[in-house]
Amino acid sequence: MSQHPDGSDPDDPRDNGSSEAGREIDEDAAWRAIVEHYGERAQLDDPEPPAPTPPPAPAARGPILEPGWQDALNTDATWHDEGHFVPPTPPPLPPLDPRRKAAWWGLFGAPALMLVAVVFGWQLPGWLMFGLVGAFVGGFGYLVATMPSSRPGDGSGDDGAVV
Repeated sequence: MSQHPDGSDPDDPRDNGSSEAGREIDEDAAWRAIVEHYGERAQLDDPEPPAPTPPPAPAARGPILEPGWQDALNTDATWHDEGHFVPPTPPPLPPLDPRRKAAWWGLFGAPALMLVAVVFGWQLPGWLMFGLVGAFVGGFGYLVATMPSSRPGDGSGDDGAVV
């Protein structure tokens, strides 16, 4: 016994294949009824158009490039009332160890002197060039070797900024 997915039996002598045609007609009629009775119908006849309103007078404005509105936070009163933040002067840097100072001079001074010599076309003797390269490498090596391996902390675990 086989059946179609719509539930009709092809072997049923009463069916005659008319059930699908009748069902389509019923579905079409049902859709038509839904469409006919859906909501209120819109009137297609336009009533008399509304009378045009006179154009409003233009608002008094300043110069063309200035906006007609004003930002509440960007007024003279706000700037004068609020004041400006002036950070305190930072404390002076601690004096450098003479060896560390020499390492910084070697790290930045040697390449700067070589660059000046190239720009002005100076011919530096070989021993001076060798010394400048040594000063650069030695200064870099000393600064890296004496770098602290951890931050000195107060134990609070807070490494953030202080506001």
